[in-house]
Amino acid sequence: MPGVELDDQGLREVEICAALIDPAPTLVQSSPQLRALQTADIIAGRYRLPVEIAPALDELDAGDWTGRSFAELEADPIWRQWNEKRASSTPPNGERMAAVQQRIVSHIAHLCDERRGECIVLVSHAEPIRAAIMHYARIPLDEFHSVDVAPASISTLVADSTGIKLHQANQKVPA
Repeated sequence: MPGVELDDQGLREVEICAALIDPAPTLVQSSPQLRALQTADIIAGRYRLPVEIAPALDELDAGDWTGRSFAELEADPIWRQWNEKRASSTPPNGERMAAVQQRIVSHIAHLCDERRGECIVLVSHAEPIRAAIMHYARIPLDEFHSVDVAPASISTLVADSTGIKLHQANQKVPA
């Protein structure tokens, strides 16, 4: 949902995440959503970089489900189908998971071509991150429950002459 901010715990976790980034990034990009921008601002500030807003990093558009609680959605058969068949289901008036995957993977590929050899930080949301991890790990979208993306976690891709590979997924912030 638009307008959701990081709480105090989230702010502390981002500070820890920022300190874990090595080597120092040369670029920080963020989803346009407030909580992602707050995260990116903290990371970019640590490395004295500006934040670039990248629409490709935005959250999945949940369409008619936006703002509804999980309890409300449990009674919706389309919600149950969405949670069983992400590859072939779509939130009402929302975005297909395959479209989310396509936009984030295309964005990553473009950055890897443009900024070869640089450390780039992308700040996004669980669904786009999960979609990217699944693409690079070659996991079908219908198995989305098998990929955890915790708040304030770091997933790392490495690009070299052989392509883009998942190096680490869902590294959680130390307590």
